[in-house]
Amino acid sequence: MDMKPFKIGVMVDSFRIGIIEGIRKAAEVGGEGIQIYATKGEMAPQNLSAKRRKEILNIIKDNGLAVSAICGDLGGHGFAIESDNPERIEQSKRIMDLARDLETNVVTTHIGVIPSDPDHDRYKILQDACNKLGEYGDEVGAYFAIETGPERATVLKGFLDSLSSGGVRVNMDPANLVMVTDDEPVQAVYTLKDYIVHTHAKDGIMLKKTDPEKIHHTFAEGGIEEIIQLGEYFIETPLGEGNVDFPKYLKALEDIGFKGFLTIEREVGEEPEKDIRLAVDFLRKMINK
Repeated sequence: MDMKPFKIGVMVDSFRIGIIEGIRKAAEVGGEGIQIYATKGEMAPQNLSAKRRKEILNIIKDNGLAVSAICGDLGGHGFAIESDNPERIEQSKRIMDLARDLETNVVTTHIGVIPSDPDHDRYKILQDACNKLGEYGDEVGAYFAIETGPERATVLKGFLDSLSSGGVRVNMDPANLVMVTDDEPVQAVYTLKDYIVHTHAKDGIMLKKTDPEKIHHTFAEGGIEEIIQLGEYFIETPLGEGNVDFPKYLKALEDIGFKGFLTIEREVGEEPEKDIRLAVDFLRKMINK
C-alpha cells in the first residue's frame, strides 16, 4: 500500500526547549514540518514583528521544514462564553494572520463542546463565532480547524454543515476521540472527510467512561489537583500502544485523499524527545508498509 502522501510533523512545543532549539530538534528527529503554539510567549502575534516573523520562517526553511499548522487554542471554554468572544475572535484573527506570514493556512483550536442539540443556547454562540472566523479565513486564505474530541464526529459534522463559511475545517485527533468521547477514529475520518485539513498523530486509552462535558469543564476551570484526577478516565500513550488502530486509520485518511501532515503531539511523559523519535519511526514504518 503506497501511503507516501503523508508528511510527518512535530509539535515543536512538545520538546519544551523554546522555538529556535525546537525547530532544530524537529529536523534532527526526522520531522518534515512543525506545528507551533501561538497564543502566548515568544510566538504570540503581538510579540512578533514582521522582521522577526521572516527570521523565524527562514530558520524553519533552513532546517528543511515547513509549518504544518499554528495552534491557536486559547484555552478555557473556547468560544462557549458569548461575552468573551469579541476579544477571542480578534486574537484568533491575528493568529490567522501569523499563520499566513509563516506560510501555512491552518490554525487549529478547541472551540468548546458542541452540544448534540442544535437548539441548545451554546450551539448558536459557537456558530456565530465560527462564522466570523470562517469568513475571515476565507478572506486571508486560511482555515480555522476545530480539533476533534469534545463531541462525537457526527455532531461535529452537523455543526460544520450548518456554517455559512467554508473557512472552518477539522484538525483530526484520533486519540481525543478514543480517550474522551469513546468514538471510532476510522469511522470519524469518513464522517468528516470533507473537512479534514490537518491531523495529530496521538494515541491513548479510555480507562473509564464519563461525560466529555465534565472533562472539558475540568480542563477549563480545574486546578492542578482536579486535572490530575482526570488520569482515572484516560491515558495518553506512545503511538501504537493505545486504542487507535493506526494501519486502518491511515488507510482511511488515504481513502479520503488526505495528503497533509500527521503531526506528532506528545503532551505527557518525562522524555519528550525520545517519545517523539519513536513516534517518527513508528509513522515512517506505517507509511512505508
